[in-house]
Amino acid sequence: MARYIFITGGVVSSLGKGLASAALGALLQARGYTVRLRKLDPYLNVDPGTMSPYQHGECFVTDDGAETDLDLGHYERFTGRSANKQDNVTTGRIYQDIIARERRGDYLGGTVQVIPHVTNAIKEFILDGNSGHDFVLVEIGGTVGDIEAMPFLEAIRQLGNDLPRQHCVYIHLTLLPYIPSAGELKTKPTQHSVKELRSIGIQPDILLCRADRSIPPEERRKLSLFCNVRETAVIEALDVASIYDVPRAYHAAGLDHEVLAAFGIEPAPRPDMGRWNAVTEAVHNPEGEVTIAIVGKYTGLKDAYKSLIEALAHGGISNRVKVNLDWIEAEIFEHQDPSPYLEHVHGILVPGGFGARGAEGKIAAARFARERMVPYFGICFGMQMAVIEAARSLAGIAQAGSTEFGPSPEPVVGLMTEWMRGNELEKRSKSGDLGGTMRLGAYPALLKEGSKIAEIYGATHISERHRHRYEVNMGYRERLEACGLIFAGTSPDGLLPETVEFADHPWFIGVQYHPELKSRPFEPHPLFASFIAAAKAQSRLV
Repeated sequence: MARYIFITGGVVSSLGKGLASAALGALLQARGYTVRLRKLDPYLNVDPGTMSPYQHGECFVTDDGAETDLDLGHYERFTGRSANKQDNVTTGRIYQDIIARERRGDYLGGTVQVIPHVTNAIKEFILDGNSGHDFVLVEIGGTVGDIEAMPFLEAIRQLGNDLPRQHCVYIHLTLLPYIPSAGELKTKPTQHSVKELRSIGIQPDILLCRADRSIPPEERRKLSLFCNVRETAVIEALDVASIYDVPRAYHAAGLDHEVLAAFGIEPAPRPDMGRWNAVTEAVHNPEGEVTIAIVGKYTGLKDAYKSLIEALAHGGISNRVKVNLDWIEAEIFEHQDPSPYLEHVHGILVPGGFGARGAEGKIAAARFARERMVPYFGICFGMQMAVIEAARSLAGIAQAGSTEFGPSPEPVVGLMTEWMRGNELEKRSKSGDLGGTMRLGAYPALLKEGSKIAEIYGATHISERHRHRYEVNMGYRERLEACGLIFAGTSPDGLLPETVEFADHPWFIGVQYHPELKSRPFEPHPLFASFIAAAKAQSRLV
């Protein structure tokens, strides 16, 4: 039977519960255990698919088409296990399911209440589908004391009694702030957070304490005494240079040992940290560096591009170089010459996005990369803007545009109305709902023999994750290919374009999918590894 680890947060948000959960999952794997990680989000949205990246950061997409919290990206990158739509649930989805049951009459006339109906639904979600896993790590979003998180905390409290003894452990992640005027770390915020948690019936077994310096013995004893945890279970989580240092840092602090001890698993299997030693060695001992310009529209919030940032870092790991990121707001290029901003970079990446804002700036970035022979990587929207640029500059289609921005006399990019998912035809309309209606999840693609992208993959049959409503219009394919822009990848039926490239350019590739979602530190995505290799070669020319 699976054992359950519940990770809660206190004091302030954004302490890194997702990263802590992912790192602990990696450590348990290193000891030979199988793990599953799940996320409970308290907000009322059914999923983050309709939320602005400025509100929620990146929307991570799974193979089966779920739009999920960005923490699932951490889970995948650290454990290598692909998540699915059953690994993330929100209050909105829980209530949506309960109300649907009530409308069907499933509750037989009973009054539907938070307890037991909502908490039972949460427990069903947590317990479902975990056979075959040694440990299930469940992260509860938000902070203890948030009113919207109460049903989730009540549900995991109940599970502490429902599950057999030594099958449930609670980890509470908190902050120990350093007060310069006092010259000491303060434990009181953590004490109050634990008091709040205990008031609803949850006694944490382990405290994971974020701090910018080591916790002195006296503060550790104080936390142990007032929070009712063993002194050895007060684990310091210090700031580190790279997120890929976290598994080793937590292991050195004793987190995985203390977790297994709380379950009564002693002596614990010895961990094999070879994978993480190799990753951190590559991160901290690069043999050079490259600069990549990211021309986007959400550059004010780096979490909007979390998977992208990490995939570029993975490309750096595979090439033994440090990847420096130069963030550029796309709208700048709508009013200024991009040359002063891009002349020094070794590669240009235009990521996904929605809406007209910044589109012309991204087109300008694609043109600069094409004309100056700078490696260019266009992802989703970035591919579409590169195609529009080629249509305008090379094919003579001056009014080339996208219907995403309004009616266009030359709709080089247009709304998809139907496509195949397996053997089923999916249809969409412009007036339909926005949530969950894009082309989402993993779809197969066929790559052209002899193309650069097929060479990079080492295959002609691939599967990648998508998240888009608009598609390059295949009606323009012949005119664009006559100008040198090759449609090197398509859907298996040949109706939807998946990749484009310029054969006479050092590295110019656009993809309609999101390869960053499948990159891992110990298994970099081939496109990012190749892109950084091209940037490395470019750095010798600049």
